[in-house]
Amino acid sequence: MIRRFARPYARAIMDVTQSPAKANDLRKELASFETARKSSRELSELFANPGIEPQNKLRITETIAKRLGLSEMAVKVLDVLIRNHRINDLGAINDALAMMVNEALDVVVAEVRTAHQLDKNEIAELQRMLEAKAGKRVEIHLSVDPTLLGGFVARIGSEIFDASVAGKIEKFRTSLA
Repeated sequence: MIRRFARPYARAIMDVTQSPAKANDLRKELASFETARKSSRELSELFANPGIEPQNKLRITETIAKRLGLSEMAVKVLDVLIRNHRINDLGAINDALAMMVNEALDVVVAEVRTAHQLDKNEIAELQRMLEAKAGKRVEIHLSVDPTLLGGFVARIGSEIFDASVAGKIEKFRTSLA
């Protein structure tokens, strides 16, 4: 579920970038910053501390952005979020942006759980199959689920495609009943 406050920020990013593809590139940059922020306890505490001046947070953000190779536009967005005390909500804003970008590009997201890590060829084949089923371009979010014996389970919106071993056994069992 997209949080209400995130939509205006996402809409502003879409407007400023002037294209869904550019907004998606910016979303990826912001996601890399968010990953860096969340993976460091010190950074998380720094950005959460209201006693640290926004200028100091911005200087640290610029240093991180330079190391990550972020664009000037990404730094400007991060600056706005810091000044509006929304930097800790970057994940939610990025989720709203992803939804808007995907809608504009006619892309659906498939949450896919697999029994093991897939190689590039397996991912490409999976993507082709899911795109044929969905009738749209598909962005795959993969995770490995060791509880699956084999195969995969994909969720696109409310639709579930169960190609797991357990799912096939259950379908077979149901057909016998």
